[in-house]
Amino acid sequence: MQQEVVRVLFVCMGNICRSPTAQGVFRKLLEKEGLRELVRTDSAGTHAYHTGEPPDQRAQKTALRRGIDLSDLRARLVEPEDFSRFEYVVAMDQENFDNLFEICPRGAERKLMLLMDFAPHLRIREVPDPYYGGTSGFERVFDMVEMAAEGLLADIRRRFL
Repeated sequence: MQQEVVRVLFVCMGNICRSPTAQGVFRKLLEKEGLRELVRTDSAGTHAYHTGEPPDQRAQKTALRRGIDLSDLRARLVEPEDFSRFEYVVAMDQENFDNLFEICPRGAERKLMLLMDFAPHLRIREVPDPYYGGTSGFERVFDMVEMAAEGLLADIRRRFL
């Protein structure tokens, strides 16, 4: 019997900083764990500010320093249909969670969650937006995402694998 693919969508506002970082971090973790064929990832934004653009250069540079290439990713706008395509719709912060909740079809609310809920030991609810800050903000986001990614993978293993 063939295992069904689990799909995870990471969502932030413009889909050029936090959500592509989360997608890249999670892809690397899946590769390390030998799960790239069983878990697929994507990212999107709740606003169409950067549709079609690659991730922010600062996010890409931070990722490359950690052995992750984000250059193949392009920003896109989240769609209500994403709730039927993905088992997890993971928001980076409360504002984007609320925006997602507005377009979430009835009955799919259980798929919507905050990334940092997978790292409760950090006692942080939101991944801060590093866009208007310096490089250190991107480093901090990366650290947070890496810790939450482990918890997300544990949840996927428990529920689906």
